[in-house]
Amino acid sequence: MAKVKLTNPADVVRSDDGLLSQEAIRTAEVPALVDTGATQLVIPDEIRGQLGLTIGGYRRVRNANGQVGKLPWVGVLLEVLGRSTLCDALVEASGTQVLLGQTPLETLDLIVNPKSRDLLVNPQSPDLPLLEILASV
Repeated sequence: MAKVKLTNPADVVRSDDGLLSQEAIRTAEVPALVDTGATQLVIPDEIRGQLGLTIGGYRRVRNANGQVGKLPWVGVLLEVLGRSTLCDALVEASGTQVLLGQTPLETLDLIVNPKSRDLLVNPQSPDLPLLEILASV
């Protein structure tokens, strides 16, 4: 489990533009199940509503029991262990567990210690996430 902070990115932009106070930015700090077998961030619909996130479309998904369906997705600002990224989140029914999947873990350069099962900042890049790319720098 890890504590995550979810923020409406449109609120942040409006605040930066002086159209919304810093205190009015909608955020939620919630526990998330770190699931390296999942691909995406998954949030329940009540958090989507609380943050005022607009549905951007739908994605086909396969859940753990093999069923295929489609879920709405939203854009959200995710913060974990002091690192943040803008990412997509799939929206499940209200009351479901927040899941932190492999894509945001990779983007934030976070690792799971297999012995302790703790979520950690990659010790090889303690100051900023280090992302692997093909282009030369």
